[in-house]
Amino acid sequence: MRIPEETVNKIRQETNITDVISQYVQLKKKGKNFFGFCPFHDERTPSFSVTEEKQIFHCFSCGRGGNVYSFLMEVDGLTFPEAVLKTAELSQIEVDEALVSGEQAKLQNKDSKKDFLFKIHEESLELFHHILLQTTAGEEALAYLLKRGLTQETIETFGIGFAPHERTLLQQYLVGKDYPEELLKESGLFIEKENGDLLDRFSNRIMFPIRNQQGKVVGFSGRLFETSDFETGPKYLNSPETYLFNKRSVLFNFDKARPAVRREKEVVLFEGFMDVIASWQVGIQNGVASMGTSLTNEQIQMLERITDQVLVAYDGDDAGVEAAKRAADLLTEQSDFDLAILSFPDGMDPDDFINEKGASVFKELISHGRDTLFSFKMDYYRRDVNLKNESERLGYIEKILTEMLTITSAVEREMYLKQLAVEFDISIDSLNEQFQLRFYEQQKKRSKEPKKNTPSPDVRSTTFPQVHNQRGKLDSVERAEQLLLNRLFHFEEVRIQIKNLSEEFYFVHDDYQMLYLYYENFQEHAQYTLSDTSIEAFIDFVKETQLKNKIVEIEFQSLGVEITPQEIKDYIDVISRKSLLESQLKQTKDAMTEAAKKGDQAQLRILMIEIVDLSRLLKNG
Repeated sequence: MRIPEETVNKIRQETNITDVISQYVQLKKKGKNFFGFCPFHDERTPSFSVTEEKQIFHCFSCGRGGNVYSFLMEVDGLTFPEAVLKTAELSQIEVDEALVSGEQAKLQNKDSKKDFLFKIHEESLELFHHILLQTTAGEEALAYLLKRGLTQETIETFGIGFAPHERTLLQQYLVGKDYPEELLKESGLFIEKENGDLLDRFSNRIMFPIRNQQGKVVGFSGRLFETSDFETGPKYLNSPETYLFNKRSVLFNFDKARPAVRREKEVVLFEGFMDVIASWQVGIQNGVASMGTSLTNEQIQMLERITDQVLVAYDGDDAGVEAAKRAADLLTEQSDFDLAILSFPDGMDPDDFINEKGASVFKELISHGRDTLFSFKMDYYRRDVNLKNESERLGYIEKILTEMLTITSAVEREMYLKQLAVEFDISIDSLNEQFQLRFYEQQKKRSKEPKKNTPSPDVRSTTFPQVHNQRGKLDSVERAEQLLLNRLFHFEEVRIQIKNLSEEFYFVHDDYQMLYLYYENFQEHAQYTLSDTSIEAFIDFVKETQLKNKIVEIEFQSLGVEITPQEIKDYIDVISRKSLLESQLKQTKDAMTEAAKKGDQAQLRILMIEIVDLSRLLKNG
């Protein structure tokens, strides 16, 4: 079922592009526009811009641009109809259910490898979820989850399921749906025996679906339900690396947490899935967790795009504290997050804390129980240190003074110096003198290090300066073409002025000539159907990605609000002169070929001089 054009226009017109893009990219306002790191390529300086006035986005570095539909098609890999419906969903705009079901039916008919693998995982989720909630095989696991404090609503929200002891249940289920064996092998859901038979990878495990940034299931993490003679193995077993699943670039619950992170302007980083789920259930819905391993650079970049504040809420036991320290160090080295640490008492994890202390106490801890990064480090370094021993006490103080070099705030530094002075009965002047000594030593060491011309590729600037086009300056002719099209897009009199030229007008570059023809066709279509004539609608009308990018680049040209016929004539003259010179150059080259055939050396010399002169004129614009 085709989505009617009026529905496409209505959804786009009622959507604020900034609201949608800010769920994927951390945007900061500068002037009229919003800036952030481009989600389509890695960069150290933000060059991605969104303008609410024109409802378009543009990356000044990689050149991508478009409207809200273009963005979702690029970032989530959606078709145009899928992007329209996703926009409606994100903007909470009601859409005819028949359209939604029609698009879902189309999706089911896709035959690409990736789509089949997504469908295999979705059907596996449905089977595991059904077993947990609707069968006797899942009764004990369901009772366990309910006893842990999860509600049935939460279980359904996260799609939690159960894989029973039977090691061929999922395999038989999917074979019965005619999935080819080679595809089942690639899914990571099975283990291949020596004879080639497939066994279910997960058995006797509570199943947590793992979703990618777009909310599609790409793998599972199975928690061992009970240890027996038949079932052994790690407490948590994750899907292996597959065509869909790369644990380095996946954060559990990232897809669901993103709107809450944007709203709260902070992400809570947990250690385990149950911590994320338990927190979600009590109203803390901006939590994510890494995949049972240390935080990765890819995951940090995912977080950078949506927030600049991170609260690390790892388990309170020794392993959790060490993991929090590693995470804090990596986040500090690789980014400029505003970091805080949540420390849980008595070695508890967040899930246990919620169950024992209750939701209100947990929320209070989240709001008012956090430590600064340096306060956490002070507690961390005093672990296993006997402060009654003079040598160890002095070593601890020296370590803290060295760590204090990372503090940029003079007020914060003075506060911690006073704490040390009071605790160890040392004058603050002595501590400050010792700190200054370390500071000068550090500066001296840095001055001896060879200067680097370029910043480290792992360090990205989080400042948002005025962004300039990083893809090279336009020559005078191409700039004239862009400015003329910009005026054409917004002033009907420009169309009339071009049409009234005595000779037929052509743009020099093919892309701009195509845009000119497309725009004429678009205007005729809009006039015939009485439909939207905005630039956002024109972007949807044009299908070629490179031309959509050109439209947005043209729209980002800075021009005044008034035009004159002379301004347009100037653009046309520059473009026409280039066309004329190119035509003359071609004719002269053809003449030179003829002169060479005749052996006319005198004519050849004259024509060569003309070619050089014409080439110079073309080069100078």
